[in-house]
Amino acid sequence: MTDENIQANASDEDIKAAERLAEAYKTIREEMSKAIVGQEEVLEQLLTCIFARGHAILEGVPGLAKTLMVSSLAQCLDLSFARIQFTPDLMPSDITGTEVIQEDRATGHRQFKFLKGPIFNNIILADEINRTPPKTQAALLEAMQERQVSVGGQRMPMADPFFVLATQNPIEQEGTYPLPEAQQDRFMYKIMVSYPDWDEEFDVIRRTTAVEAVDLTRVLSGEEIIQLQHTIRKVPVADAVIEYAMRLVRATRILDGQVPEIVRDYISWGAGPRACQYLILGGKVRAVLHGRFHVNTEDIAAVAKPVLRHRIVTNFNADAEGYTPDTIIDKLLEIVSAQPSDIASNPRTAGAVKEES
Repeated sequence: MTDENIQANASDEDIKAAERLAEAYKTIREEMSKAIVGQEEVLEQLLTCIFARGHAILEGVPGLAKTLMVSSLAQCLDLSFARIQFTPDLMPSDITGTEVIQEDRATGHRQFKFLKGPIFNNIILADEINRTPPKTQAALLEAMQERQVSVGGQRMPMADPFFVLATQNPIEQEGTYPLPEAQQDRFMYKIMVSYPDWDEEFDVIRRTTAVEAVDLTRVLSGEEIIQLQHTIRKVPVADAVIEYAMRLVRATRILDGQVPEIVRDYISWGAGPRACQYLILGGKVRAVLHGRFHVNTEDIAAVAKPVLRHRIVTNFNADAEGYTPDTIIDKLLEIVSAQPSDIASNPRTAGAVKEES
């Protein structure tokens, strides 16, 4: 089935919702440019995670406006925002909240009352998540995965929509608690924030050293975001695109049959099935943001780095020879794109064809 036929099968309501999201994306970019200079790719990746109901790790050196970007985005989306500074002495109750004894002055009766913590906001900035012990990290990760917290034997749901952005500093690694691979896998994207170029940095300095008031317009409400998240799930994906995502992810698994030589040499552990899910979801959001209601392989390739870079574990050889996850992903994209995508590349369907013949 062609891309035109796939899009023709979509309902008018879904097409209009997708067009609404594409227009809102353009407006958000315009509004964010009032507060943030450049970083358009980072903004697109952040929005992709939000509309796919995912979370993100954002890595970059200090001073790149990570906090300002997230707080400004929360204003444009009309969502509540909380920033949690992760430190070695941070306790789980500092995130989730705690129970206190409250006395009724009229009756003298005492009872426990739960005071909600900052986790009960729509957008959470977990600043330097690797600087707090695993026990506190786990409290945040439970809320991310289950979208609830357990306090005093009771389950309390998170706000909806709910999005966690966890930052990591690539320098000053002494005294940190790196997230285990299994916990990193809960994040949809790992987004890299780089230094601005010459013109962007000039504009940043000019703006931030002058009197300049920024008034951001609210573009989408929480209810609209929830509806758009539901629309994203309806975006059709051809079987060939799903197989392309699967071949890319399965090529990272050193224990899974024949893999490219670069994987055998430089990867000690590959990505799991969640990577395939997030490749497809990320591809769906990207397609809609770029004005299409169908996903192609270019969308999958475009989101491959943020989805895979924290899900593949490089070995000593890669570190010694300067191979990063991003360079390995670039090589895998070249290899997988050159592979045939006919029915014989799928072991399940290939077996069925053999039996019929």
